[in-house]
Amino acid sequence: MPTATAVQRRASRPRADALRNRERIVNAAREMFVEFGADVPFDEIARRAGVGNATVYRNFPDRDALVREVVCSVLDRTSEEAERALVECADAFEALERFAHAAADERLSALCPMVSTTFDQNHPDLEASRERVERLIEEVMDRAKAAGKLRSDVGVGDLTIAIAQLSRPPAGTACFSVDPFVHRHIQLFLDGMRAPARSELPGAAVTMEDLRRS
Repeated sequence: MPTATAVQRRASRPRADALRNRERIVNAAREMFVEFGADVPFDEIARRAGVGNATVYRNFPDRDALVREVVCSVLDRTSEEAERALVECADAFEALERFAHAAADERLSALCPMVSTTFDQNHPDLEASRERVERLIEEVMDRAKAAGKLRSDVGVGDLTIAIAQLSRPPAGTACFSVDPFVHRHIQLFLDGMRAPARSELPGAAVTMEDLRRS
């Protein structure tokens, strides 16, 4: 006979179908936020996710909670791309290239404006996801610098700005109209980051702290 503790543990553990529904909601919201912006109605998100409105509200009681979950999920997936690149690419610059292209595909640039306008930027979930991705980007870049393949006068902020600016316009605009050019332009930028440097860059390497202060 199961103990009371075991019964309580099973009762508090999310069911597999509930977890799948939550994942569907987050994925649908991500797509629609990129296409239409953060104000898309919840019933439209529910329709695309294939769930009822009540299921959306049961998982996310307000818009801030849903937007935060979407941004955190994208940051976490971007971190996973960096981890895979570090493990699977023997060439340090190839790892950087692979990460940059994968990060562009996550459409993070279309979602970032929501962080400053929709919810608490200092929420612990967001801070944890943000710190993880920044640490991994720095690791990817440091490895390429140590191998002598990445110019020394660029920082994490430089790469972040380039991916954001080259990959997507702001959310709610014709995001997909630039898709044919994204990876071409990112590769052009990456080629300019190769060592040895062919020019002297104005200013100093941009850090994430610089971006947060701007």
